[in-house]
Amino acid sequence: MRKLATIEKILKIEQHSNADLLEVATVKGWSCVVKKGEFKEGDLCVYLEVDSFLPIKPNFEFLRKSSYKKMPDGTEGFRLKTIRLRKQLSQGLILPMSIFGEAAIEFDEVGQDATNFLGIIKYEPPIPAQLAGKVKGMFPIFVKKTDQERIQNLTEFFDKHSDMEFEVTEKLDGSSCTYYWNEGQFGVCSRNLELLESENNSLWKIAKDMRIREYLTSRNIAVQGEIVGEGIQGNPYKIQGQKFFVFDVWDIEHQRHFTPHERSEFIKPSFMKQVPAPENADITPLKTTLDKLLVAAEGKSALNNLAEREGLVFKSTKRVNGQIISFKVINNQYLLGEK
Repeated sequence: MRKLATIEKILKIEQHSNADLLEVATVKGWSCVVKKGEFKEGDLCVYLEVDSFLPIKPNFEFLRKSSYKKMPDGTEGFRLKTIRLRKQLSQGLILPMSIFGEAAIEFDEVGQDATNFLGIIKYEPPIPAQLAGKVKGMFPIFVKKTDQERIQNLTEFFDKHSDMEFEVTEKLDGSSCTYYWNEGQFGVCSRNLELLESENNSLWKIAKDMRIREYLTSRNIAVQGEIVGEGIQGNPYKIQGQKFFVFDVWDIEHQRHFTPHERSEFIKPSFMKQVPAPENADITPLKTTLDKLLVAAEGKSALNNLAEREGLVFKSTKRVNGQIISFKVINNQYLLGEK
């Protein structure tokens, strides 16, 4: 479960360059605009990540004008997005420990998870009707969901893995899906659910068009990727129809991801394609700095050079303790353009 609200330490406080009554606080690898004098370096605080969806509560009412959102199912709340405040990038929200009231004594450790206590969930864009389908059940427990951590939460990586080589691919702005073959059964899943077979569902149509079921029957395995195109996230790439790009292969038998090379070799004989890789990508990205990585994430998409790419995904070329290390770097220009 993703930690959307954690106890963190204020690492740095700087004066806002365009506002006398505002400051910029640094938490982990994130910068947030705060009121002047509200925090000082070394203070404990509550940090709420971008994409947090906060409940309608009095403590969060100050967000109504900027962040209120009502979902198609009627759920109301406040969505945190990347914004600019007086030209300063601000990502997430920093709150004082007093937000816990009398329960503050229970939260005193850096990294402690306060997501459930504050009633925060992850914001998920509404799924288009042609992708939603009819539900067969929850996402299968024998397949690992895909959700890379953002590099701003992994600043220790720069020292720990500075010499490691990574595959670099584009993060596509679409809808994730999983196709699996396990113990003689074929399954089709959206991000959180397994779907019944349907002629009208885009995920099932793609499976049939690309003969995915037939290709997976050799072993217990899952192929995971992104569907992009018409009717999905506003189709930023202006693609006709819908296309599927693979970003992971999960070995169900051994409960581990394929390495990038293993994935490439597995996908090559099929009708499936992998997510595109940007040109001139650095294979040792952690030899640089966070700021330079964020700049590297900016750029246009390989699918359409007029569209801002969502960002980059980094995956280690070799396993560490049996698993692939991965993280994502989101393009801040893309985030600022989000609706």
